[in-house]
Amino acid sequence: MPVVPINYAAVVVAAVASMAIGFAWYGPLFGKQWMALSGITPEKIATDKKKGMNKLYALAMLGSLVMSYVLAHALVFSSTYMKVSGVMAGVQVGFWNWLGFVVPVTLGSVLWEGKSWKLWLLNNGYYLVTLKVMGVILAVWK
Repeated sequence: MPVVPINYAAVVVAAVASMAIGFAWYGPLFGKQWMALSGITPEKIATDKKKGMNKLYALAMLGSLVMSYVLAHALVFSSTYMKVSGVMAGVQVGFWNWLGFVVPVTLGSVLWEGKSWKLWLLNNGYYLVTLKVMGVILAVWK
């Protein structure tokens, strides 16, 4: 099995960027819409904060690290086989991974769980932006 060259510093920075985008996306940008669409109340958030959010944020960070690491692998293969590099490689790999993995998996929330298309669009918009930004960070940071 070939060794895939991974820049671990870039993986960590891309994961942190994912968390920062999530903070902005589900906070000041679309927080009120997300809460309304999800049925989450300010009281629920206050209760969760009292219980402690550190474990939840740690798990979210772990998920972001895994996503960044896997995306780094996709970028290596993309640059090898498609002969693309730089910002456009990051944008393309982010987009195709979003379209091929995130979109199909999250459709179930609308089709089977009864979630709204608006919530699906809001959440998937976050993943699209995040994967593109992570892709660009990973692509340009050699």
